[in-house]
Amino acid sequence: MDDLNNKVALVTGGSKGIGLEIARTLAGIGATVILAARSKDTLEKSAARIVESGGKAFAMGVDMGDEESIRSLVKTIQERFGVIDILVNNAGITHSALLKDATTKDFDRCMQINARGPFILCKEALPLVQKASRGYIINIGSVVSIKGYQSQSAYTASKHALRGMTMSLGEELNKTSVSVHMICPGGVDTGMVGDVRPDINKDELIQPQEIADIVKFIVTRRGKGLIDEFRIRRATSGPWFA
Repeated sequence: MDDLNNKVALVTGGSKGIGLEIARTLAGIGATVILAARSKDTLEKSAARIVESGGKAFAMGVDMGDEESIRSLVKTIQERFGVIDILVNNAGITHSALLKDATTKDFDRCMQINARGPFILCKEALPLVQKASRGYIINIGSVVSIKGYQSQSAYTASKHALRGMTMSLGEELNKTSVSVHMICPGGVDTGMVGDVRPDINKDELIQPQEIADIVKFIVTRRGKGLIDEFRIRRATSGPWFA
């Protein structure tokens, strides 16, 4: 069931980190992958590496903080491919500061990229996902979608918002051809985690490929059961995101 030939996957934040590993993994099992991000040069190089490895990948620029940019992305995909079988909302930013030191601008930016952007993309892309024989919307959250850490109030609020939206969308699309999923990882070995959790030993971090493997599991598994949310923690941290 690993064959995704003729399937189209859109991965935001696809130029590096978790997004790039997801894109590589899906391309590796046949999907045509659209990598979307702001950093044009990095994005094109990442897509080129996938193509060099035998995959099908396209780089498309998008600013997840700009509604028109998101709409333009979806319009381009519609004109070129006509469908989105797999939508992965992975793009995100972080922020680290005690609430008393954080600014409204910091809060608004986190909400804009981490919650508002995925909201707009889900809304705009949904008609294309619904054209798929079986569609998937997969939102990448965080351990702070479930709990909170000090100095992460703005980031935590945005990831809680993303999880809430994901749950509501799942209810709206229940018993349709589209399933909605949330992946909530703890510390992953990316540049972002170093900004918010410099205290974590790098050797203990989850690898981006582990998140990509969960995405692969979601889109290739067939059965009577459905898993709405995945929580993956560092093996050295407390169980149940305690």
